[in-house]
Amino acid sequence: MTSTEPLAGSSAGPAPAADRRRWYALAIVMTAAFMDLVDVTIVNIAIPSIQRDAGASFSQIQWITAGYALAFAAGLITGGRLGDIHGRKRLFLIGIGGFTVASALCGFATNPEMLVASRILQGGMAALMVPQVLSIVHATFPAHERGKVFGLFGAIVGLGAVSGPLLGALLTEGNLFGLEWRPIFLINLPVGIAGLILGSRFITESKAPKALKLDLVGVALVTLGMLMLIYPLTRGEELGWPLWGYVSMGGSLVVFGALVAYERRKAARDGSPLIEVSLFTVKSFAAGIAVQTVFGIALGIFFLVWTLYMQTGLGWSLLRAGLTGVPFSIAVSAAAGLSVQLLVPRFGRKVLQAGALVMAAGVLLYLWESERYGLGIASWQMALPLVVMGAGMGLIVAPLTDAVLSEVPREHSGSASGLINTVQQMGNALGLGLVSVVFFGVIGDDLRPEQVSPAFVDAFQHALGWVAAVLGVIFLLMFALPKRPAQHVEGAETELRVEARESELV
Repeated sequence: MTSTEPLAGSSAGPAPAADRRRWYALAIVMTAAFMDLVDVTIVNIAIPSIQRDAGASFSQIQWITAGYALAFAAGLITGGRLGDIHGRKRLFLIGIGGFTVASALCGFATNPEMLVASRILQGGMAALMVPQVLSIVHATFPAHERGKVFGLFGAIVGLGAVSGPLLGALLTEGNLFGLEWRPIFLINLPVGIAGLILGSRFITESKAPKALKLDLVGVALVTLGMLMLIYPLTRGEELGWPLWGYVSMGGSLVVFGALVAYERRKAARDGSPLIEVSLFTVKSFAAGIAVQTVFGIALGIFFLVWTLYMQTGLGWSLLRAGLTGVPFSIAVSAAAGLSVQLLVPRFGRKVLQAGALVMAAGVLLYLWESERYGLGIASWQMALPLVVMGAGMGLIVAPLTDAVLSEVPREHSGSASGLINTVQQMGNALGLGLVSVVFFGVIGDDLRPEQVSPAFVDAFQHALGWVAAVLGVIFLLMFALPKRPAQHVEGAETELRVEARESELV
């Protein structure tokens, strides 16, 4: 295969390497990915305003965030496979169109019940849209260009992670047109409409070259398993961690085991399973999935306790807390581009491992500063540890995605992308669940008002120790990653290796 020939799974026509439209397509899908990442985090910072203005109960506030997460995580794998079957461009356009409509419904919600229902719909539409992003990249760009592309993707991930709270603070405190919190949803409308129009023009359709059918039993099993795992995690703290929650989480492992057994039989029978279990025989994919999951746990813990530390512990305003994260965001974006374009081609897996150690060093530096300065710590004093942490995260996020997908056959890219996003959500959910142990578990009950701030600061320091330990585990897991992803070998040799791996797995 040369770079001037059509890629497998792509529509007939000019090869992606010779088609400048692929870069427009990349900008469109990256914008959609950024929109989703921001939407996941933008709501949290506006919760007090929503609760006050909409009169939402505590349970309804929980469901505004949990409903989105549940629908998103439960539908990701199915969304990825639907793209393989019916076309990634088609599913992307359906997803971004539905996401835009759901955002409008959220922004114009007349009561908390309508807002919760609209958020669940929004999560379901995101599950159709998001898996297509990596699939379109994988099917559109030749192997030797994907490193650069995934570097951009990593930068977007880092930018989206911190931009959400900042944007949410600006829009909510700005109270545009007297709409209070509603602009955090309505801002998606112009972006979504532009993505729908431009995507229909510039994105090239691609799908699995072999005819596939939707595995309905697989859909039912993966949805049930995800709900049994994530629902107790998202509601456990509110409900006091009841016994049925632990039973449900344990039972999810049984459901996932049944899913694997069924998918193996399904693949042998008609070659059209929901999850291509053979992907886990690819070392780069299996190892990358493990790292993604544990990395999601670290991020799930840190970002929530960090927000609580600044707003409740230190008593900072929404805007000050959002602005404090800007150095982190810049560092992630800069390091992500640098890692893929310059460092990984030369040093391979060592770059990711260095990222884990650098991020852990930033966490420990943050811990030291928090202990030293206590309640008197200033935003500028946090800048150094946040830059170090951001640099470490940037070294990980971009090349990790590259490594996970480097040897995945194109006809299974939708399923693989769905799995990547699913394990990220699972990891984040597990991290959020652990917050009740590593953060709230340290805070005593019935605190007097003057005890709240010191208690939250102490709990933040305790949680940072756990985050550093998890990053140490990630460093060890990375030894299972390939020393050098296949696409960093230049020229035709790369294409031949990718083709050979595809032949083995198809």
